[in-house]
Amino acid sequence: MTTKTLADKIVLVTGASRGIGYQAALEAARRGAHVVAVARTVGGLEELDDAIEVLGGTATLVPLDLTEFDGIDRLGRAVFERWGRLDGLVGNAASLGAITPVSHMEPKDFEKLLALNVTANYRLIRSFDLLLRQSPSGRAVFLSSSSARSARAFWGAYAASKAALEALVKSYAAEVGGVTNVRVNAFYPGAVRTAMRARAVPGENPDTLPHPSVVAPPIIDMLEPTFDANRMLFDVETGALTPL
Repeated sequence: MTTKTLADKIVLVTGASRGIGYQAALEAARRGAHVVAVARTVGGLEELDDAIEVLGGTATLVPLDLTEFDGIDRLGRAVFERWGRLDGLVGNAASLGAITPVSHMEPKDFEKLLALNVTANYRLIRSFDLLLRQSPSGRAVFLSSSSARSARAFWGAYAASKAALEALVKSYAAEVGGVTNVRVNAFYPGAVRTAMRARAVPGENPDTLPHPSVVAPPIIDMLEPTFDANRMLFDVETGALTPL
């Protein structure tokens, strides 16, 4: 039986209706957290709620397009009014965008990608920073990608969005580290059996990739009150925790 190390904690997970976000939400619930599950897909959220109920856990479902930024502010207000704090934040929701030469990308598609991958996470930080500070051990982890540093041909837009996210997270971590109880870090999940991966590498055999449930536990490990590292990056493929 999983130890309830997150009992009575409030954990918010974005992109929780499928893939890594779904499994991270399940893992947080398995450890006793009440999960605030955010995603656009209502059906996926309802499936998650059923799965969490089977575990004996509880969840609050939030159908929300994170690029509707005022909705993030409303969510922050609702969390404050109900709990007065947030103990854990998993910034998982992201879009791959088009794998195409930078010069071929449509401006509207580039802006849409940055809106979800970067601006939405800034808005989450803006809306939930004070709530994380109200927790005795506020923890935030944001999912990035090695693309932020490899910046391969045709991956420019996605790579730029993840590089920007890492810079944002790095600065935020520096602001809270040492002066608050909040710890902020980043996570590389590597190649995982998700719909995004299938779009990125359509000829790949998904059975050769780890299931999202494999990477969920180390993500939630970074929300544990005992996880005191800050401004770090965990790469699940290498098992290395290095400075961000």
